Amino acid sequence: MAGVIKDAINNVLGHFHGTTPEVPREPSAEEFQALQKKYTDAGQGHVFTFVDELTPVEKSQLFHQLSNFDPARINELADKALNPPPAEQGTVTLEPLPEVATASILDSDPSDIQQWYEAGLKEVAANKVAVVLMAGGQGTRLGSSAPKGCFDIGLLSQKSLFQLQAQRILKLQSLIGGQDVVIPWYIMTSGPTRKPTEEFFEKNNYFGLDKSNVMIFEQGVLPCISNDGKILLETKGKAAVAPDGNGGIYQALVVSGVREDMRRRGIEHIHLYGVDNCLVKVADPVFIGFAASKNVDIATKVVRKRNATESVGLILLKNGKPDVVEYSEIDKETAEAKDPKQPDVLKYRAANIVNHYYSFRFLESIENWAHQLPHHVARKKIACVDTATGDIVKPEKPNGIKLEQFVFDVFPMTPLDKFACLEVHRHDEFSPLKNARGTGEDDPDTSRADIMAQGQRWVEAAGAIVITDGEAVGVEVSPLISYGGENLEFLKGREIKAPAILEREE
Repeated sequence: MAGVIKDAINNVLGHFHGTTPEVPREPSAEEFQALQKKYTDAGQGHVFTFVDELTPVEKSQLFHQLSNFDPARINELADKALNPPPAEQGTVTLEPLPEVATASILDSDPSDIQQWYEAGLKEVAANKVAVVLMAGGQGTRLGSSAPKGCFDIGLLSQKSLFQLQAQRILKLQSLIGGQDVVIPWYIMTSGPTRKPTEEFFEKNNYFGLDKSNVMIFEQGVLPCISNDGKILLETKGKAAVAPDGNGGIYQALVVSGVREDMRRRGIEHIHLYGVDNCLVKVADPVFIGFAASKNVDIATKVVRKRNATESVGLILLKNGKPDVVEYSEIDKETAEAKDPKQPDVLKYRAANIVNHYYSFRFLESIENWAHQLPHHVARKKIACVDTATGDIVKPEKPNGIKLEQFVFDVFPMTPLDKFACLEVHRHDEFSPLKNARGTGEDDPDTSRADIMAQGQRWVEAAGAIVITDGEAVGVEVSPLISYGGENLEFLKGREIKAPAILEREE
């Protein structure tokens, strides 16, 4: 797989800080013929059907795009996807992770949490912590064509998700003190979101972060495949491609130069998360300290499943290995089972929130395991060129597949003694933005409400009195004032009329 995906990140090199790929050089006739023969020998020669109709620039672009893929490997992936082996027979065993691999903020000894926090702060202070953000999605379902990270959830401050997260990094750096503390931020985009993300950061002066410590790169792509295993053409001079899923992050870290940059900086701990969680604790010292104290290669945050029917994937042991098990794979009896030690909570309750820790030593070994990651099939309606007529076909039913990998596909490959799980409060750390406004669940309104409710809890805990009037509730606390509810003593005894915003100490 490395041969296919390593170069499948089209023009990814040089994507830091908005540098533009150069116009591709024109290949020699011999180079072009050699590539055409390679595809023809693999039974994919149809991608050159219209080559005589292309301009020199279009021909060069087609050459460089197709040079990024190994057609024999594409055939192998397509065959596995279209002709999957029979499902293995036998009983699938599901169990919660063993207690030695887990901890919970909900019921841990406060002294343990404080120790993790202090240990994590030391790692941040030593410039050993980096953050990787998966931000490839567009806000289409939110009614926006911009990258989801640019979205304004309706806060009084009108801050975007990107700005909230950037300011949490700034605050964490300042909590430690000293201008030499740096938390580098690596932001993985997709083809459609890379340029607008770069422009958004430049327009907003990187939200106060040093530009040299914010690195924007692009995830990989794979060709779209027809139902009979052929590479589809988007135009006469371009193969149809699709992002390789959030599991493409591993190869993208290598190809983009991000891993090398981490190595140069001496990074040892990486926090990875998805952009759509407005409550995410970026580079959370507690999480870093927890994972480091256990000396694991992968750790994941989870929240407690609301009820037996909530549609969430769970972090479990599947046949003795750490894994994410989708809700559709769990029967009613298993979903409703209670924890023998805590009869009031579910036995299987560790809901996945795509919030992970990696040791750098683990990322150093990507080449050793990347080829083992499976490809998942998404059957789609894919507009394409009919190679017989040259016409664009817009199918009414799925006519092909997109191949993708999931970021958690690597979990089962991780030894249990190198994997850990930390349960956190949902109301403090998880509020995903997935649906259009007015949906009532995981939408801009719920995201805004969760931020405002968190701020109100913080200021009331600090001794402030929040006055509410009808539905006007909540306090927005700028991340530049408080990262996690700390340093709000100046509010003791003050009355705050909701809804309110605290942008600075007053």
